[in-house]
Amino acid sequence: MANAPVQRMSKLMAKTLRDDPADAEVLSHKLLVRAGYVRRTAAGLWSWLPLGKKVLGNIERIVREEMDAIG
Repeated sequence: MANAPVQRMSKLMAKTLRDDPADAEVLSHKLLVRAGYVRRTAAGLWSWLPLGKKVLGNIERIVREEMDAIG
């Protein structure tokens, strides 16, 4: 995936937020919502947005590679 084309934020399905969400208390929650990685679908339920899902997949891949390298 290193050669994947770079996409503009304006072309993504999710929009970023300029201000913190009103119900956000934890810094990580504020950052994830503002960056467009997750969206609240119902009370206590969160959905990964396309950009967040891509980042999550990259983290999983890196951890898996490192765990395989360790043995």
